[in-house]
Amino acid sequence: MDMLNRLEETIAERRKASPDASYVAKLHDRGLPVIARKFGEEAVEAVVAALSEDRQELVGEAADVLFHLLVMLGARDVTLSDVMAELERREGTSGIVEKASRSA
Repeated sequence: MDMLNRLEETIAERRKASPDASYVAKLHDRGLPVIARKFGEEAVEAVVAALSEDRQELVGEAADVLFHLLVMLGARDVTLSDVMAELERREGTSGIVEKASRSA
């Protein structure tokens, strides 16, 4: 968890950099639709890697997904702590019960 917190801090710092010097700043400069699309691309690549049965490829794609998720969350001012609090709220609840409560 500490690594994800450090990554979140690094992403927040790099948002302030010049888009010429930082990939994160460049994504933010291009806007939320581009950030969201990039996250989606990385998620699809992770699915493809999972199906390819290449463990190391999946590890790399999963890292890309987590990175781009944090970029996207930061763009919407959602923190990792916000997400963790939601997971804690759901802890001990069946996935079936939790999903049903969302549609109620």
